[in-house]
Amino acid sequence: MSTPRQILVTSALPYANGPIHLGHMLEYIQTDIWTRFQQSRGHSCTYVCADDAHGTAIMLRAEQEGITSEQLIDRVRQEHHEDFKGFHVHFDNYYSTHSEENRYFSELIYTRLREKGHIAVKEVEQMFDSEKGLFLADRFIKGTCPKCQAEDQYGDNCEKCGATYSPAELIDPRSAISGATPVMKSSEHYFFRLQDFAEFLQDWTQTGRLQEQIANKLKEWLGAGLQAWDISRDAPYFGFEIPDAPGKYFYVWLDAPIGYLASFKNLCAQRDDLDFDDYWKPDSAHEVYHFIGKDIVNFHALFWPAMLSGAGFRTPTSVYCHGFVTVNGAKMSKSRGTFIKARTYLDHLNPEYLRYYFAAKLTGRVDDLDLNLEDFVFRVNSDLVGKLVNIASRCAGFIKKGGGQLGEMKNPELYQQFAAAGENIAADYERREYGRAIRQIMDLADEANTWINDQAPWVLAKDETRQAEVQAICTTGINLFKVLMTYLAPVLPQMAEQVCQFLQVDQLTWETSQTPLQNHAIAPFKPLINRVENTQVEALLEASKADAEKEMALKQASVSSNPGAEPGPLQTDPIAAEIQFDDFIKVDLRIARIVRCEAVPKANKLLKLTLDLGGETRTVFSGIKSAYQPEDLEGKLTVMVANLAPRQMKFGLSEGMVLAAGDGDGIYLLEPHSGAQPGMRVV
Repeated sequence: MSTPRQILVTSALPYANGPIHLGHMLEYIQTDIWTRFQQSRGHSCTYVCADDAHGTAIMLRAEQEGITSEQLIDRVRQEHHEDFKGFHVHFDNYYSTHSEENRYFSELIYTRLREKGHIAVKEVEQMFDSEKGLFLADRFIKGTCPKCQAEDQYGDNCEKCGATYSPAELIDPRSAISGATPVMKSSEHYFFRLQDFAEFLQDWTQTGRLQEQIANKLKEWLGAGLQAWDISRDAPYFGFEIPDAPGKYFYVWLDAPIGYLASFKNLCAQRDDLDFDDYWKPDSAHEVYHFIGKDIVNFHALFWPAMLSGAGFRTPTSVYCHGFVTVNGAKMSKSRGTFIKARTYLDHLNPEYLRYYFAAKLTGRVDDLDLNLEDFVFRVNSDLVGKLVNIASRCAGFIKKGGGQLGEMKNPELYQQFAAAGENIAADYERREYGRAIRQIMDLADEANTWINDQAPWVLAKDETRQAEVQAICTTGINLFKVLMTYLAPVLPQMAEQVCQFLQVDQLTWETSQTPLQNHAIAPFKPLINRVENTQVEALLEASKADAEKEMALKQASVSSNPGAEPGPLQTDPIAAEIQFDDFIKVDLRIARIVRCEAVPKANKLLKLTLDLGGETRTVFSGIKSAYQPEDLEGKLTVMVANLAPRQMKFGLSEGMVLAAGDGDGIYLLEPHSGAQPGMRVV
């Protein structure tokens, strides 16, 4: 074995604004496997992470739910951590970027960069939502594409024709938050002079720290020239205020990677065996690795190393990028039920099925990974049940009949062959070539099963004079199984714990794999894993469709209550904040007749409804234009919230809210049963 290494590992920080899904889980499972592998090899490997907890989206989401930003991020952090634990992802520390440690390091790095002349200040013109009182990021602006006239496009690119443009070029731009027409407004912004680090980054990105595909892509970017990076946002903003700049806040992407430092610093305060400076001083011999998705490589392989270098910290040993997850060969889809949340998966299937399948398909490259559900069922059942566990289940019964004691092996040479294979398998794990490692392990499993078949202990067991030979064969089989489970323990940690109980050993490590168990008592064998059934997968897809339908209904309800708003990144939680019955009975739902309906000029989604509540007339704006022609609604009954406070919109005063539902394909106005009359209260 080599000299123990001191390794710190991180994964990208999940954003505290929505649930974890299987696309996220690829990264955390990949990282957890690598961490557990390093520990099994005898190295000190520490894994830290945190929730990314700042930004406008979180501030607005909390406002929408009627809670503080702190309450939102605390709740979501707990949900995220529980999902990770459900998939057996073990963090030595799971923290939050909204912490005093993160504030300290953000201010420290910023002030060091400023003192060295790497911070610039200049005026920036940006779209401003006067109704909401905040500057709008491009994703919070919608309008008509200036190139192809497609409606309902974001502020920086058109999803229909692919054109890119500035928000100022949009036709009829509007705030996706309030519906108001934004105005141009200038503000002083703070910039990190990334161009000062061009020479440093030319070297850093091309000297083996990145995968070849990533290094080549960055070479193109560097060749095009680096620009200063805007690291400030104006109040109101949920985050850390910039020192000596009242009303200016650090952009979320500045303090997000600093969360790696903060989480590790917090862990160091809890453990005497870890020293922060040992890992992060410029000349540190310890190792630091980041696992990330390919979509955030610019932040981790350009901005982050430049910030660290400029502020006097060491840079990462390597940054490892992975691709995206597709399902059945296509992008994850809510309508097909393939946009699967981590919690929904855990409600239906064993997490180790997914850990194994991801491992079996992962490479060290930046390839996308397809979760083919038919192949998923076949591979889990074939490899884990039909090959791996089959070895133990075939041999354990004979050991139990012989007194529950392993004897001497019949074929020690085969055992040594399996033990010697560990170095090649370890080399693949080290390079993150998990798929290649799994293939080697399963080839060995095939060899073990073939050898046991050839020995046929079930035939020999019929001869009382050959019981010792049966025990020797099955002792060999159990030991071959032990080696295979050692190699798979980073992938299947829960099964590995069960195997330790079965074998009556403390742990399975690369070192223990070199020594067989002989003349050793084992426990009675218990089933280690069940076959995955197609019905379970079908139930998972149906549950995911139901998740999407709930989410869409809530989004549409939100749009109806706020006619100018658009469904988007702020409205992603399928379940709203819990309310009490006393809160609910305050809502006055009334039957209303639509006496007049007309389209709202220059509004893509709004209809103006004149409603009769049985002697009282109200005007309500509703975002249902895509589903109905105005003349089709006149005379119909619907349900409205009659005691919702009036709201002054760009197009007029909205005096309530009509109820609608959506399924992703359409919007459906709620209609009462025949016999209902305007003004009736819904009870």
